[in-house]
Amino acid sequence: MIKQHFVITIGRQYGSGGRLVGKRLAEELGIHFYDNDILKLTSERTAIGEQYFRMADEKAGNNILYKIINNLTPDIGKPNLDDNIVSPENLFRFQAEVIREIAKNETCIIAGRCGNYILKENNTPNLVNLFVYADMTTRIQRVMDYDKINKEDAEKRIRKIDKERTEYHRYYTGEDWMNPSSYDLLINASRISYDEMEVLMKDYIRMKGFID
Repeated sequence: MIKQHFVITIGRQYGSGGRLVGKRLAEELGIHFYDNDILKLTSERTAIGEQYFRMADEKAGNNILYKIINNLTPDIGKPNLDDNIVSPENLFRFQAEVIREIAKNETCIIAGRCGNYILKENNTPNLVNLFVYADMTTRIQRVMDYDKINKEDAEKRIRKIDKERTEYHRYYTGEDWMNPSSYDLLINASRISYDEMEVLMKDYIRMKGFID
């Protein structure tokens, strides 16, 4: 089914279903889907406790310089091996290294964590950047169903995570998380099922010539 090496990144609003469908697509294609396991991989390769990566996961750093000066973002190159090894910015660099290595070595799908920006800056070939969004009504219902919580808690969780992801993306990339120009395909998941969303993703990568 797979004709050549490619990498998909999926940006997703919480509750849109982007993560769930990306995982399903990866299973159908027989490739890896990377999400939280990137944290474990990075911890194993750096010998830094996984809890440090989890605490900083998809959250903006705390360097006041980057917050004050517009368009100044952390360097995402080589990590620093000094006393500040577990700063959020350095943890991001370690994670970015792992994302670049994964993308180089295998066809896969990567969820979030500025993967689209990291791999674009790395000139990764055959890169497809997707973004999945949906209206609030759809997202609330899906979070209620998936997380088994009530409507009020679902909406609070959505707004909190959206805020964190927006700030995280802007902090490390200087870009708007939902800027259409950052992605190859934006999917409005409000009026389509998970199955239809998977077909849409698959049809797009087929159109790009990556699968039969």
